[in-house]
Amino acid sequence: MVGTLDWRPANEHPELLADPVAAAIGGLPEAEVAEIDPEVADTAAFCERYAVPPEASANCVVVAAKRGGRVAYAACMILATGRADVNGVVRKHLGARKASFAPMAEATDLTGMEYGGITPVGLPGGWPVLVDESAAAAPRVVIGSGLRTSKALLPGKALAGLPGAEVLALSL
Repeated sequence: MVGTLDWRPANEHPELLADPVAAAIGGLPEAEVAEIDPEVADTAAFCERYAVPPEASANCVVVAAKRGGRVAYAACMILATGRADVNGVVRKHLGARKASFAPMAEATDLTGMEYGGITPVGLPGGWPVLVDESAAAAPRVVIGSGLRTSKALLPGKALAGLPGAEVLALSL
């Protein structure tokens, strides 16, 4: 087990997942889910409260990539021990003139997930999911569930196998 949480099969507990995540989780039979206190959903507080090592926790950031008046979105998965190189690797990989973190309201509206719980599972179709190689190599990694009241757990290789996923060296 990872940390002190009560992990349960995610596909048996859709009530602990945001709707788009619950709809997509059936394709990940190895995924687990656990309830958490929403006051400690942010990574540092979560890891401390539930004894989850930061190298076993991954964050999902939504990036808005702009080129020629067009905006495209992508998700980046990076371990809590790193930072995504949004202005370098991500921007270049997406062929954008400018890339930045999507505003909170935009990210939550587009994904149907809560801020602080956004996850690559259940994202809108066609979005690239850029997975840092260290997250893809992790035996198991804690990610968002789409809600601030729970977290999901799955093998790093499952992140690499998500629709639209590409494994890159994203970390600064």
